[in-house]
Amino acid sequence: MRLISICPSNTEVIEFLGLTSQLIGVDDYSDWPADVRHLPRLGPDLDIDMGKVEALQPDLVIASLSVPGMEKNVEKLQARGIPHIVTNPQSLADIGESIEEIGKACGVSEQGKLGAERYRTQLAQFHSLASSIEKRPSLYWEWWPKPVFTPGKVNWLTEMSELAGAYNVFADQDTANFQTDWEDVKKRNPDFILLSWVGVQTEKINPAIVLKRPGWGELTAVKEQRIAVMEEKFFCRPSPRLIIGLEKLAKMVHPEAFQSLKLDSLFLEKGSLVNNKEPSLNEKLQF
Repeated sequence: MRLISICPSNTEVIEFLGLTSQLIGVDDYSDWPADVRHLPRLGPDLDIDMGKVEALQPDLVIASLSVPGMEKNVEKLQARGIPHIVTNPQSLADIGESIEEIGKACGVSEQGKLGAERYRTQLAQFHSLASSIEKRPSLYWEWWPKPVFTPGKVNWLTEMSELAGAYNVFADQDTANFQTDWEDVKKRNPDFILLSWVGVQTEKINPAIVLKRPGWGELTAVKEQRIAVMEEKFFCRPSPRLIIGLEKLAKMVHPEAFQSLKLDSLFLEKGSLVNNKEPSLNEKLQF
């Protein structure tokens, strides 16, 4: 199939399924795997050039409503009659369903089912280790600094916090994204401050910025030097690569409890269903 992905998380799912060679174009922000960097760029994910998309004559365009504002692109795809599917992962469970949905739409249902199964098995291992942890520190996740946005209850980062033996200090907000302010964060006094700004590369975030915020020098996280920059690619995109971020988070918060954890080789930096090293995998998928 001739595939186009118009958001980074779906590009990553396509690689996870071993279908990157079928991609003929991607959005400007898709940067993994490295193979996609030579493909035609179709514009930022919220302003895709539909003329370029149509000219490439795709068999399927894969969009996602997990990106706020993607609705505009979906409307344009519909108006032009371009074949497409729209995923909408907002939780860790949703990501598993998206893997299966994309696999089915791309004609590799068995790969999708197997990938989703192994993804869920890996999450279950985190859950098992986290279930025995009694002392759970509070985490403040910062998605954007001005205005301040943080994940609320209905968000994969809240779930990841729990699977790492901690909790999101804004989990009491019944929404996916919550706009707050520095004073509110100060009142909640988190044990960890985790900066993961959407669309911003890690090296461009200076954790010392929090020291300039009024009163933040008194926060427990600041006093204990528990401020960390968390890679956007492993925490802000609803793809299987969140497993890599979850391992980092768990071993940061509870290094002893998760010392025995070993990631399935499918979730290593270069892991996908076609280059995975399990001897029986190719037989299962009948390549």
